[in-house]
Amino acid sequence: MNIYDFLIPPAETARREGPNQRIVMSSRVRLARNVKSLAFPGWAKKPERIRSLDLIRPAVESLPEMVACFTEAMDNLSSLDKQILVERHLVSREHAAKGAGSGMVLNKDESLCVMINEEDHLRMQALRPGLQIREAWTAIDEVDTKLEKKLDYAFSPRLGYLTACPTNLGTGIRVSAMLHLPGLVLAEQINPIIQAVNKLGLAVRGLYGEGTEALGNVFQVSNQMTLGESEPEIVERLSKVVAQLIEHEENSRATLLEKKAKVVFNHIGRAYGILANAHSISSKECLNLLSLIKLGSDLGMFPDLERGMVDEMFIVTQPAHIQKDIAEKLDADQRDIVRADLLRDRLRSTKRPTMPPRDRTPEPGKG
Repeated sequence: MNIYDFLIPPAETARREGPNQRIVMSSRVRLARNVKSLAFPGWAKKPERIRSLDLIRPAVESLPEMVACFTEAMDNLSSLDKQILVERHLVSREHAAKGAGSGMVLNKDESLCVMINEEDHLRMQALRPGLQIREAWTAIDEVDTKLEKKLDYAFSPRLGYLTACPTNLGTGIRVSAMLHLPGLVLAEQINPIIQAVNKLGLAVRGLYGEGTEALGNVFQVSNQMTLGESEPEIVERLSKVVAQLIEHEENSRATLLEKKAKVVFNHIGRAYGILANAHSISSKECLNLLSLIKLGSDLGMFPDLERGMVDEMFIVTQPAHIQKDIAEKLDADQRDIVRADLLRDRLRSTKRPTMPPRDRTPEPGKG
């Protein structure tokens, strides 16, 4: 099956709703598991990786949650296919670099994805829109329980689940939320907030995870330790921290509107002016400016702009998505031109931003 025939269209994906979606773009819970008596993927030779893929993949495909799933070996996917999956946050950048002996299984509504032979034999994740960490945990816990009956996991009574990287040892759980925090960035409060979160034993990463920039003012917050706490305790701890971050972001937006409304309006107006008129724009600049348009939409400055359309542009303006829609191969400069054409077309019917009356400004926590 062609991956593009299977994936949900960006317009539909962008319009999925969830709690606190103005700030929390998505929630994810990932579990790392390995099969007893099989070498870790990083140590295994190609024949061993292929053998473990042939063992694990049918077990995952047979799960009731994976009916009508997309399943494929990574070496059968093109580099463009893989980059599309990375831009959709369905697989990691590390898994996209894998070839023979690695694979993936993705369910129909893209809420569950299992990466086979990434760093561990199994990296299974549940994804939900908005703030739904507990719901994502419940979903992936059910998958894990069913798979454990089919596969003999590598487990130590003293250490817990055995993983390739010591930081995943124990529960093997990674709980994360993707947050849009332009208010804290504009208020120059983001660095103290990140430092405070780090002191709580949590990690703050960029748009595509570890080692990446916070493009578009998007930050991923996740647990660092997986040993010494139970899975439910980790889920609850991260949920509480994310709730506090939502409050800080809402307060920053309210304070900015009260004390620096013209500064905020200037940032958003300039972003609109560039996106609606540029004839060449890089992916990085595009995401950073779309973040301001998204903030303007949240603050009521674009009454005729559908918020889902902004989220859709976050997806379709990324490099692989731009390339996918053009028949011939494009270099970076050509993609910048196509991206600008797309943005001008999408924003043609959007009126320039206006300052909303103070009593019409959305209340913190709404949406």
